[in-house]
Formats: sequence, structure tokens, C-alpha cells
Amino acid sequence: MNYRAVLFDFDYTLADSSRGIEDCVNHALAELGLPAASARAVSETVGLSLAETFCRLTGPATPEQCAEFSRHFIAHADHVMVDSIMLYDTTRTVIPHLKQRGLAIGVLSTKFRRRIAAVLEREKMGGYFDVIVGGEDVANHKPHPEGALKAVQAFGAAASEILYVGDSVVDAETARRAQLPFVAVLTGVTSRHAFASYRPVAVVDSLRAVPGLLNSGVSAAE
Repeated sequence: MNYRAVLFDFDYTLADSSRGIEDCVNHALAELGLPAASARAVSETVGLSLAETFCRLTGPATPEQCAEFSRHFIAHADHVMVDSIMLYDTTRTVIPHLKQRGLAIGVLSTKFRRRIAAVLEREKMGGYFDVIVGGEDVANHKPHPEGALKAVQAFGAAASEILYVGDSVVDAETARRAQLPFVAVLTGVTSRHAFASYRPVAVVDSLRAVPGLLNSGVSAAE
């Protein structure tokens, strides 16, 4: 298949945001008078919506409780999140390589677009990305296909021509619902065998393997 674009998840795929996410989660829990969550427990929620994160960590919750948790998380994240995010070294090498090959590049994440854009600009990589769909851009977060379909439309390519790369089964399910070919990368906390039922194009240890999965005859997206 000649892919015209590559769409990436952000957290645990292009960057390690775990320190900032843990900080913001436990700040929000403390504001609600709840005990802190472990680093492992928080890491297993990365990629979920804030409401889903709260329920995963504390059990069933009312919409009002979810809204309060989200409010405290977002307010704290405005101060600490961007500075705590570190791009993977492979992101710095693979993304320019894919761009040089004529591929359009995008990001699909539950993280706010403004935070992603700020990190990419800080690292002088903003110019490599043609599409960013963040949490504030959709009414329905992953694995709902809304964000993925927005990205497909922005790329101006068929879904079959866009490779989606992510680290979690949420990403895999998003790809399945949007009919995007999917590559699982093992830089998150999801095991290799967890992706088997999704029939990914490949399961790879890091982004370094992605260029080798693409046809050398790739055609550039319009």
C-alpha cells in the first residue's frame, strides 16, 4: 500500500507526558479530597478522556464529580503540562524522515491541541505537522472515530491511505472504527499480545521501525 499520510497518537507514541499527567491527576484528586493514585495506575489511563480517567481511578462517578475532576486537572495542566512533556528521540528523527519522503503528518490525541502545538513549537518541530486534532476539537473522544475522521478529511486522502500509529488498545479501536490501517508501538504500557485481535499492520518496539513499513513509492498528499 502506498500511504499518503501518517497519523500519530501523541502520549506514549511521540512523547512521554507521564510526569505531567500524574502531577495533574493527583492534584485534581487532592482537590476533591481523594487519595493519590500510583504512577502505574495513572499510566494505564493515558489516552482516556478525563471523565474516563476519573472513573478508572476511583470507580463510578456522577457527571458533576467528573466535571470537577476535569476542571481541576485542566487548571493545573495549564501551568505544568507543556514543560513536563519530553519528545522521544525517535520522534526527532523519524518525523523529519517521513516528511522528506513526501508524507503528510498528523496527530490525533485526547490531549488539548494547544498543548501539543506548544510542545512541537518549543522543539522546533511544528512545521512538520500538517494536521493536529486535539481533545478540544471533538465532542466524542477516542475510541469514537470522530477525531480520526476529522483528520482523514483534513488530509484529503482515503482512510486506507492513512497509517495510524498508536500505543494503546484505545488507539487500535479508534483505527478499527475509522477503518484506518494501524501500527502498534510498544512505547506505552500496553503489551504486544493485547493488540492481536485488532490485526494491526505491525507491532513494533519503537517509531524507528515505522519508515520501513512504508512503501518507498509513496505519493505525497495534496
